[in-house]
Amino acid sequence: MSPWRACVAPMLDWTDRHCRYFHRLLSPQARLYTEMLTTGAIIHGGMHRFLDFDPAEHPVALQLGGSEPADLAECARLAQRWGYDEVNLNCGCPSERVQRGAFGACLMNEASLVADCVKAMIDAVGGDPTLPITVKHRIGIDQNESYDFVRDFVGTVADVGCQVFIVHARNAWLKGLSPKENREIPPLRHEVVHRLKRDFPHLTIVLNGGLADNAACLAQLQPSAVLDDVTLDGVMVGRAAYHTPWMLSDWDELFFGAAPRAQPLTREAAEAAMVAYVEREMARTAGWAHGEVRWPQVIRHILGLYNGLPGARRWRQVWSDHTLKHERPSEVMRLAHQRPPRRPQEAVPPA
Repeated sequence: MSPWRACVAPMLDWTDRHCRYFHRLLSPQARLYTEMLTTGAIIHGGMHRFLDFDPAEHPVALQLGGSEPADLAECARLAQRWGYDEVNLNCGCPSERVQRGAFGACLMNEASLVADCVKAMIDAVGGDPTLPITVKHRIGIDQNESYDFVRDFVGTVADVGCQVFIVHARNAWLKGLSPKENREIPPLRHEVVHRLKRDFPHLTIVLNGGLADNAACLAQLQPSAVLDDVTLDGVMVGRAAYHTPWMLSDWDELFFGAAPRAQPLTREAAEAAMVAYVEREMARTAGWAHGEVRWPQVIRHILGLYNGLPGARRWRQVWSDHTLKHERPSEVMRLAHQRPPRRPQEAVPPA
């Protein structure tokens, strides 16, 4: 079974190491990704700050932003030293800041450069089979909806040894749309991803984009989803996994065929585990008042845990109350689950 069967997408400012620790609690087998890290930030900005992760996060991939083969090669060597399970090159981000750095989605217009980058990274890690070099990309640029464009891009990069392609099933419009609009306005074309798998059956093809729940994910993994003779290797979920994280608790059984947990996981147990984790992190990084880790920056990642359940709104309000930021997280959890006092009933006016 493909290790990429179910993945949580790299999301800037969201999938930091604390978020990934939380997602790992919910699904021991999901493939997790760092937020995109630029080669310059890693090489010049402090390696430990950007690359450190908890061993519990495995399998975890490092996503890189860059377009200089030598710099990407250096970062791939560092990923190997740190023990990552994959290095992924971002060829899908459409933001103007990323374009100014000459990487992200605009790289799809330079397939030969992407191939050089991938080849440099593969060579840098000695072709290590335990550290695949992969690419995440869109299905087109701007209004060019030609299938040949994305097919040729994948073919060119695959020729140098890339075996895994994570495909966001929308075009990236490089002008006129914000990153948020780029996730919503260009039409979804899932059938393009299925065509890629049909044309490159030897490659691992993972579909990303527009997957709002587990039913939608399962539908894309069925042989009859789009083309009867094609079965994709996996799905990648972004915002739905972040905003409704409890969906991950079913992933091991649904996607990896795992047996039910001997001790069923509950939301309360996941919350308590994150409270214990953040208290350890705060103690490890120099204490409560002025430590490197503050609990709100960790707990923000779990605020969707009770989405859709009675009392979820009040629970979120307690955890989001900045007047409590100096309390121990275990005390805030107790308050979050405390029943609110009943309002006194209004007096009934006499008849």
